[in-house]
Amino acid sequence: MQTYSIQMEVSGPTAMWTRPDTGDSPVSYPVPTYSAAKGLFEAVVRIETVEIVPVKVEICKPIVFHNYATNYGGPLRKTAIMPHSSYQLLATTLINVCYRLYAEIKPARFAGTLSEKARLQASKGLNALHACQDMFNRRLKKGQWHDTPFLGWREFVPDYIGPFREGTQIQEDISLDLPSFLFSVFEPSGSKQPVYKPDAKVRNGGLVYAE
Repeated sequence: MQTYSIQMEVSGPTAMWTRPDTGDSPVSYPVPTYSAAKGLFEAVVRIETVEIVPVKVEICKPIVFHNYATNYGGPLRKTAIMPHSSYQLLATTLINVCYRLYAEIKPARFAGTLSEKARLQASKGLNALHACQDMFNRRLKKGQWHDTPFLGWREFVPDYIGPFREGTQIQEDISLDLPSFLFSVFEPSGSKQPVYKPDAKVRNGGLVYAE
């Protein structure tokens, strides 16, 4: 079966790939999780009958952590303690990030109930994998999005997301072990089922996602 691959580069002033084990003062992983990478690809294009599967991420700028504080006034704050006040959230984020992301397009493992448009396309015998690849590359070059891309938290939007740039260099001197690395949060069906990888490794600036 032919492989349909896609890739992109993304950078931004701030990113937050939250480590769930760091509690109410969260700390970022140095690289996006599988789910976060998948979300970035699907921010460009999303087709019901195919699935975008991230396969690799490369770090293209030095890892720099930064203390970040913001006031949270949403519904999850403890109103009994501070009914009229915002909650100050402290976090350790990344700054000046840049990554190269790679993915493959595969048939959807759980398509669910297809929309009328998707059923019509399927009935015509169209190659959905090729169509997704073509649409992704076209939309990426034009800067068109299915949804607003963001770097972990929605307030952290990229300053660049597009094809690989010539001047970008992989940080091959970075090698890290990431015990208890959050792989994904949801199953393909949409149900919440966090999955962790106990032996994730960044080698020569790159991390291979493995299902």
